[in-house]
Amino acid sequence: MKGGLLIVGIVVIVALVFSGQLMGSRNQLVTEKNDIDARWAQVENSMKRRADLIPNLVETVKGYAKQEQTVIGEVANARAALLGARTKDDAINANNQLSGALGRLLVLTENYPQLKSNENFLRLQDELAGTENRIAVDRRDYNEAIKKYNTDVQLFPRNIAAAIFGFHPDNAYFKITEEEKKVPQVKF
Repeated sequence: MKGGLLIVGIVVIVALVFSGQLMGSRNQLVTEKNDIDARWAQVENSMKRRADLIPNLVETVKGYAKQEQTVIGEVANARAALLGARTKDDAINANNQLSGALGRLLVLTENYPQLKSNENFLRLQDELAGTENRIAVDRRDYNEAIKKYNTDVQLFPRNIAAAIFGFHPDNAYFKITEEEKKVPQVKF
């Protein structure tokens, strides 16, 4: 009788330890998923700030570069796509499109010396550069949060908790597009 009770006690202790580990793993995964959501919100905040700066930048450039409506239109369309994005993947794609269009717009300004010396343009360009830096940092932090979460979802023993509680890898990473890899051409 004592031997049977001892075995039941050991089984209960093992079950309690295992369930404690399981709950700890679940809580860690919930924390990491919430961290991803918070970092995504910061990315969206930075992208919104950039989208708010763009109309001012475009209007300043328009005053000097009336014949360059194609590039200005690309920036406006990319901004609209970013503001209309419904999913993380849509926002990431729109952000990449906007980055490329802004790069072309800033290269375009090299052809207009008066624009480059305009105080409003310089201030807007500085604001935009600061915002681009924030976006880069926010994107890196977001990608790192996804990497940590995905690692924990896939590594043993957390993968057991992930499978039980329905946690799946998140692949909504920011990636560099082929267009962004190209070096902009500045011509004088």
